[in-house]
Amino acid sequence: MNKLLTSWSKSTMFGTHDILLFIISGLLLNMIPGPDSVLIMTRSATQGWRAGSAAALGIGAGTFVHIFAAAVGLSAVLATSSTAFTVVKFMGAAYLLYVGISLIRSKKKRTSDTENKLVAPLSLSYKRIFMQGFLTNVLNPKVAVFFLAFVPQFISPDSSNKALAFIMLGCIFNFNGMLWCHFLAISSAFASKRVQASETVALWLNRLIGGVFISFGIKLALAERS
Repeated sequence: MNKLLTSWSKSTMFGTHDILLFIISGLLLNMIPGPDSVLIMTRSATQGWRAGSAAALGIGAGTFVHIFAAAVGLSAVLATSSTAFTVVKFMGAAYLLYVGISLIRSKKKRTSDTENKLVAPLSLSYKRIFMQGFLTNVLNPKVAVFFLAFVPQFISPDSSNKALAFIMLGCIFNFNGMLWCHFLAISSAFASKRVQASETVALWLNRLIGGVFISFGIKLALAERS
């Protein structure tokens, strides 16, 4: 068994190597909290695990854009062009600020049966949630720069098709990321049912999460290429 793992870890399929190390590193990197995970947890807690999974699928679609862009060299433009990086960076920051402000502006409305209900933007269609996840990810140039810095470490210098190797590793990274994201969606939905927070607590929690998104937006706006 150990010999099998060792040989697989040192695989040179499509000019790649140390696949096992790549998978483990990728899983650990996906577990680091960020705007993607916060979005999944927010949607799962407010609308159930399906909403969280919709956000996760949007994030995965955004990741595929970065993977294929990096494979054909488009992401290199973001890594080397200060203007391109700045434009995409501010677009991403503006979107994160928009999401954060929308959450902070959540409020309660009296219905005819006098019960307090939380209104938009708490309840969104799965399509809109998917697009939130997609835009949160694809408008973050740091993700593109990350792929350019991380993935090539596991591609052999003498690989005959580096673009194909990059795409293969990117797909593995994204698949593992989706496993983690869907686990996060299901666990967040389960935890929210167990807690059963009051409408007022949920409202302020929503505003707190909105503040987190705003902080992510400001952090992205101030980010430099690395």
